[in-house]
Amino acid sequence: MTNHAFRALGGALLAGTMTVSLSACGGQEDEAGDKNISIGIIAPWSDTRVAAALMTYQAESMGYSVELEDLSDPPLLFAAVAQGDVDVYASAWSERNHKEFVDRYGDQLEDLGSYYDGAGNFLAVPSYSELQSIEDIPDHWDELDGQIIGIEPGAGLTKQMVEDVLPAYGIDKDRMVTSSTTAMLAELQSAIQAQEEVVVTLWSPYWATTEFDVRPLEDPEGAFGETEGMHYIATDGFSSEHPDIADWVDGFQLDEEQFGSLENLILNEYEEGEELDAVEEWLQTYPGVLGEA
Repeated sequence: MTNHAFRALGGALLAGTMTVSLSACGGQEDEAGDKNISIGIIAPWSDTRVAAALMTYQAESMGYSVELEDLSDPPLLFAAVAQGDVDVYASAWSERNHKEFVDRYGDQLEDLGSYYDGAGNFLAVPSYSELQSIEDIPDHWDELDGQIIGIEPGAGLTKQMVEDVLPAYGIDKDRMVTSSTTAMLAELQSAIQAQEEVVVTLWSPYWATTEFDVRPLEDPEGAFGETEGMHYIATDGFSSEHPDIADWVDGFQLDEEQFGSLENLILNEYEEGEELDAVEEWLQTYPGVLGEA
């Protein structure tokens, strides 16, 4: 049975963060080299939990001991990976949402590859909403309490909203309220229960896009741009140190159904810390998706 222990990661950069151990096995070194890796996530962002669970499961099958590092936001996590305090960021949207950090750290990072293609951001409303397009938002400020509900201030989606989307439609950036993904979902749920108007920032793939009765607003200005991939980003040199894991990532790809199925299990069917149990159940439906360890 997997042991879910907690430890603190030393060092000034990561002081105060919590580290979740997804494995108690391994930890030894053999001819293949160091058999310990750390994977960074932002716990409220479920795509990082899905990607981390998949890599953990596969790495353990290869004899590794894996530590899951829960950091607060992308800038901190990218800095930790660049400096080698964390080995892998489990789910970087590196072509657009997190491009700033990929560019900032440049050759200190190594892109192991995309595990999901076609990810994208959008503004969403309940299906009953009168709004059809982002252009409609200014005509409904009264019903919206003058706000668009966002997520974390440091999120790539938030940056895209402030720099690209809001200016494209002449909307003041102060109209967007940021706090957390959890708070955004609570606002969305509350509005739907009351059959009120609400506009929230969302993305796909994400369980809430199907669990809540929502739809994306049209984006006639194309401000959100094209879709992108979700990548495993590692400390430079990772693939040389751990070629077996790097080779697995290079040949690994999920489609929307596979991703959504696992995300739903992790978030809605299992408790936090039981991600590997969710992967075990998921593999009964999708055997062979992870390939051979």
